[in-house]
Amino acid sequence: MASCSVLSIMPMERFYPPAPELQVAEWLNAPADITLTSLRGRVVLLHAFQMLCPACVSHGVPQAQRAWETFGQRDVVVLGLHTVFENHAAMHPGALRIFVQQNKLGFPVGIDSPRPAESIPATMHAYQLQGTPSTVLIDARGRIRLHHLGYIDDLRLGMLIGRLVAEIEV
Repeated sequence: MASCSVLSIMPMERFYPPAPELQVAEWLNAPADITLTSLRGRVVLLHAFQMLCPACVSHGVPQAQRAWETFGQRDVVVLGLHTVFENHAAMHPGALRIFVQQNKLGFPVGIDSPRPAESIPATMHAYQLQGTPSTVLIDARGRIRLHHLGYIDDLRLGMLIGRLVAEIEV
């Protein structure tokens, strides 16, 4: 799966890879652990970020918050994934809790599970993410429909989410 690729939003099951389960050490803003299996039937917007990544802080995280505020939680679930692959000592869970609180993030944020002796955490590795910010859209059947590294325009993202929500209603 290449980064920065938008997979066509068409109902052709065989072309869309299943989304690997999230490997999260801890969830913030969530009353219990979250699994993709439990979210079947809804579109999932997964936003991978690092709190010390300038593009994440200026564009990605605010975009995820806007999507969470816009789409609610009925048909679309917004999840943050704090996936640290550099500056590990500075981006510990305590610092992330402060970041989430100070930025008034309402959506659940998972802390990507570390892999022993590896700098790339588990979910980032499983999704073949090339960096942050990264956006992954998972359809209601649990298939990856968008895998994008970097900034994505709000209107384009909203259109893609809308198309996936329309598939649910068909």
